[in-house]
Amino acid sequence: MTEIEEFERRINAALDRIAYQVETFGDSSPVTAPAGDDSSEDIEKLKSDLADERLANEQLEERVKAIRDRQESQVSELQAQVAGFKASIGDLDAELQRLRHANDQLTANNAELREALEKNVSEPHLINRAMLAELEGLRAARSADRAETQTLIDTLEPLLAAAAQEESA
Repeated sequence: MTEIEEFERRINAALDRIAYQVETFGDSSPVTAPAGDDSSEDIEKLKSDLADERLANEQLEERVKAIRDRQESQVSELQAQVAGFKASIGDLDAELQRLRHANDQLTANNAELREALEKNVSEPHLINRAMLAELEGLRAARSADRAETQTLIDTLEPLLAAAAQEESA
């Protein structure tokens, strides 16, 4: 971006110098302006050069505008990707929290079941709670795996799309 701004500055400076030369060349001072066809040819050449520089400046301005538009669209795409990554990571975090909670439940139920077995007391509700906690742990683990896989897919898709675009270019 700084190179384009530098080109613009240099072109504008060149146009200013050319315009100044055209204006000062038009002044008729007896010492510097020789009479004859040379001065009118020089003026026409300078006018032609000025027109060429203006055309080049317009083309550069169009290129700068196109580059800015492209940059803005890329920034928008990157912001959308970041938002998607944040959502994926948020989902993954929620599923991991669910998994941790299920594992904590399972650990607590197993401790209660162990205590009941040490006392030789058969507690069917502890066995049921332990099985439910284990099922919830398995579901949470599956959801966490799914969320992790989705996060990986969301991360890899833009990279694969960029690679495919580079290959086609």
